[in-house]
Amino acid sequence: MKIIRLEDDQNFIFEKICEWNYHWWGIRNGMSFEELRCNLQHSLNTVRLPQTYVALIGDEPAGMYQLSMSEDLNSRPDLYPWLINVYVDEKFRGKNVCRELMNTVNENAKNANLNELFLYTKHVGLYEKFGWEFVEEVKTFREESPVERLYRLEIK
Repeated sequence: MKIIRLEDDQNFIFEKICEWNYHWWGIRNGMSFEELRCNLQHSLNTVRLPQTYVALIGDEPAGMYQLSMSEDLNSRPDLYPWLINVYVDEKFRGKNVCRELMNTVNENAKNANLNELFLYTKHVGLYEKFGWEFVEEVKTFREESPVERLYRLEIK
């Protein structure tokens, strides 16, 4: 398995992450596939944020995450930058893809000159394994998950 920073939208890897994100949160947020694709195209940066990282098993995309400066939690606009869109394809779950992705977050954030990252999730006990500190429960104002857990990672 290798983790790459995605820099090109003219490949099947980019198309696959567009599909994941569209089915995972695009539809729920009322986005068209084209709108979501455009959003992801603008995350293919090498120098500034946002940046997109993809786990590959062989040549097949298995999971992803993004580093982003933009607001990810509307109820907490004071917090940034964010680790967002952490996702592992269903057929690769249970195969250490998340672990391999998380093992690259600190170094990639350091390379982007970040001092800290935030994320929010409904998962309990997952991100603590990778050095994330629980901060508090936060209101998301989303019907399907109104309260989630806010975490912070100090970049070392």
